[in-house]
Amino acid sequence: MKSCYALLLLLSLPASGAWSASTFDSAIERAAREQLNRYAESIGWVEPQLKLKFTTANLGGCPSDPRIETIDVRQPSRMRFAALCNGEKREVVVRATIAADVVVATEELKAGQPIDASALKRERRDVTNTPGAIAGIEDVAGKTSRRVLKAGQVVDRRWLNDSVLVKRNSKVTIVARNAGVEVHVAAEALQAGKRGEVISVKNSANGTVIRARVIAQDTVEPVEAR
Repeated sequence: MKSCYALLLLLSLPASGAWSASTFDSAIERAAREQLNRYAESIGWVEPQLKLKFTTANLGGCPSDPRIETIDVRQPSRMRFAALCNGEKREVVVRATIAADVVVATEELKAGQPIDASALKRERRDVTNTPGAIAGIEDVAGKTSRRVLKAGQVVDRRWLNDSVLVKRNSKVTIVARNAGVEVHVAAEALQAGKRGEVISVKNSANGTVIRARVIAQDTVEPVEAR
């Protein structure tokens, strides 16, 4: 994944007896960037923008690149590293902010109701303290929220549940597609199912039972369709 980084480095370096700014900056920046890149990729955020802030102290001269040791990077807003050189070890705190394109609600969404894709959009937001922010609308649509979501609110995966789109014994529509032709057939669901689950349905016209994948509210497709 190609990431775009906007870096803001705020440095406080004594005039003498300290590591050079370029040596120290590059070492800390490299370590922090690697950690944040892995963090963003693990969540699935696309093209995150990062801002880094850190302050240095007088650590003594260092003839080459200092060695950086990771102490704690669980919170991007306060990552802790140790700089080691000439037998000295000093802690450096890096404060990062992350902005990424994530899913937000375009209208108020009620708790327990399947979320329609039309009520969602992607928008660039500060997600530093929202690791549950979701990048893709398709990962939200069809699910339900355990709480009311207000218009403009970032959707957090921790609030979501997979929604039962087909109830047992309910009337459903089988949608079959072949060579550009789409056929709709009335059927009865013999099992309940969430989006993506495969259930048994009975053709209302001839009584044939087939296996079908749930694709929307009361809508399925034959598994042979994929």
